[in-house]
Amino acid sequence: MDSPIIKDPAGYGLDLHCTSVLEEYCRSIPSLMRLQETVMGMIRSSLDGHNLLVAGLESRIKTEDSLAGKLKSKGSKYTSLSDITDILGARIITFYSDDVDKVAALMEQVFVIDWENSVDKRQSHDLDSFGYMSLHYICTLPESFRDDEFPGLRSIRFEVQMRSLLQHAWANLNHDSGYKSGIEIPRQYLRKLSRLAGILELADEEISAVRNETTDYRRKVRSLVGSGDFDQVQLDGESFRSYLEINPFSALTERIAAINQAEVVDTSLMPFLPVFLMLGCKTLGDVEAIRLECTEDAFRLAVHELGSTDLDIISASVGVQNICLVKAASKGAGEMFIEWIFDRLYGKPGNNKAAARRTLEHLEKLNITK
Repeated sequence: MDSPIIKDPAGYGLDLHCTSVLEEYCRSIPSLMRLQETVMGMIRSSLDGHNLLVAGLESRIKTEDSLAGKLKSKGSKYTSLSDITDILGARIITFYSDDVDKVAALMEQVFVIDWENSVDKRQSHDLDSFGYMSLHYICTLPESFRDDEFPGLRSIRFEVQMRSLLQHAWANLNHDSGYKSGIEIPRQYLRKLSRLAGILELADEEISAVRNETTDYRRKVRSLVGSGDFDQVQLDGESFRSYLEINPFSALTERIAAINQAEVVDTSLMPFLPVFLMLGCKTLGDVEAIRLECTEDAFRLAVHELGSTDLDIISASVGVQNICLVKAASKGAGEMFIEWIFDRLYGKPGNNKAAARRTLEHLEKLNITK
């Protein structure tokens, strides 16, 4: 292989030893590029395989200029290129701070971790250290890895950094502003940055706390819905979604479909949430009470509307829709409210007003209105 061409050895001001390390780096560029591709592929595969969504993945091979600068300041520490652990660096940015530990656990399964040289900067207690609170693993590829074209890849150490999105944003802000310590900027600005770092750290923790509390709430709602304890569950998007999972309106819809032996076309029933809220429901118990109270009249309405037709396709929403219409009519709702229901469910086509008037007439014939 030809000798590597260093841009300006004299310009770097390096001694012979550091120059030889830089030459070793130049010879290693093809291997480093293959290692970068391999590492990023293994990280993506691990995250995807565990359904762990992250905010971003980054990687870089240290540039020649950057390495020369490192060698100039710390060259005596390194006997060879292999002593420099961050020639290749990968960064995993999580949405939540507590996902950093989840990602770390995956990296421990994927790579061999050099624990002696790895560092958890999250343990820092400095007020202005928030942006540097990454978890840094120094890694090598697992023993099972093979690459016949680049057999030396397993001997190259690389760094994997893991931090949250807010930590990443703060670190970039500090980097762009040139701020690294209290020396670069006046004390009054350092104080402001330190206060902001504390606020962001608190926000990072609170975001994770809200996510965890929301997850706990979902579990509790599913448990209460599964047990049929509807009165204890506040009506909201999460609880209504869990309620719909037990198919409370399917029996009525199937009865309606049987009128004409119609096919039922599946559709989301989530748009009915605001309708139930407008009907005064506060809990899932209120929704369940309306379902039980209005099911038979809802079926009667369907028979009245479909019995003289040959309609052979109906929406899965017809049962719950009729329940809502019956309840609205029994509360004395007029044409305007029924039109609002149609508008809320199906948008605002020009025939909603006429459909509301016709529906109200049907409800009056069935003596369902108040």
